Amino acid sequence: MEHLKIQTNERIELVNITSKIEKFVESKKTGICFIFVPHATAALIMQEDEEGLKRDIENKIKEIFFQGNYEHDKIDNNAASHLASGFLKQFLLIPVENGKLIRGTWQDLFLVELDGPRNRQVVLSFNKN
Repeated sequence: MEHLKIQTNERIELVNITSKIEKFVESKKTGICFIFVPHATAALIMQEDEEGLKRDIENKIKEIFFQGNYEHDKIDNNAASHLASGFLKQFLLIPVENGKLIRGTWQDLFLVELDGPRNRQVVLSFNKN
């Protein structure tokens, strides 16, 4: 198992972690890479790394989750971050073949920060077939 440390800079931010995951699997053969964020206000997605699309994703997250009055905000004012994380996902399973992630041409892996800036952790594990 490997633990990556990721520093985020914005309240909502998409951080491309593809190269870090590729480095982890390059010495592996065939199997599954399990990627997990142990945070209740962060998530993982696979998407195209295009600036306009990343802004669209950030804006849609704000539109859907960062509007409204939430009970949890009485405690620490980040209910929207928890909600967005819960509706996204905190893990990815990616097939690996000959040390390469199997992914589409435009699929990159992103940590989605929802309550930053923060120091985040990404946990990586590999299981052989």
